[in-house]
Amino acid sequence: MDARKYLAEVIGTFILVVVGSMSIVAANAMQVSVLLVAPFGFGFGLVAAIQATGHVSGGHYNPAVTFGAFLDRRIDAMNAAGYVVAQVVGAIAASAVVLLFSDQAAVRRTANTFADGKTAVAIATEILLTAIFLLVILTVTKRAPSQASFAIPLTLVMIHFAGIPFSGASVNPARSLAPALVGGALDASILVYFVGPLVGAAIGWAVYRALDDGSVLD
Repeated sequence: MDARKYLAEVIGTFILVVVGSMSIVAANAMQVSVLLVAPFGFGFGLVAAIQATGHVSGGHYNPAVTFGAFLDRRIDAMNAAGYVVAQVVGAIAASAVVLLFSDQAAVRRTANTFADGKTAVAIATEILLTAIFLLVILTVTKRAPSQASFAIPLTLVMIHFAGIPFSGASVNPARSLAPALVGGALDASILVYFVGPLVGAAIGWAVYRALDDGSVLD
């Protein structure tokens, strides 16, 4: 058990969520479409997080990523639990900073949402996009780790462009929980952002294992 790794996950998740969330607040303040801003906010936020703390913890910043790493035996159960707690703490701290800089209504607008009556579409979107995300993460970190620091954030940018209209594009339970909790908008819909990413992570891992031939390119 390495406290440095947990601290790195707290800080990295904080950077990811605070940069992404503040980009949404800024877009709303400037009356710019969130779809044009949020993908880059979260994608570049992930770049910053990886560069700052990824060398310490491996740069998960997401319970779904940690779950995928656990399934692939890259992390044990105890450390996986510690990572998830750290990620939730970092994300809540990020939403608390957004609250400090603005107000609770602004924090609520950074939460993931989907249209009424579209729960099935939202959860399917989260499953699909998280599966793609985990397939990329597990593959690139094994076969070409030198490319991970840009391949993974670029995938997250793509995920946001594809998913925002359908589910709000979370693929990260900690990122969804924090603004819902701090913004006072926590309700049963949060289950979409727990179940979808975790199921998607398992599917992404299964596809990765089916395709992996055991070789390492880099």
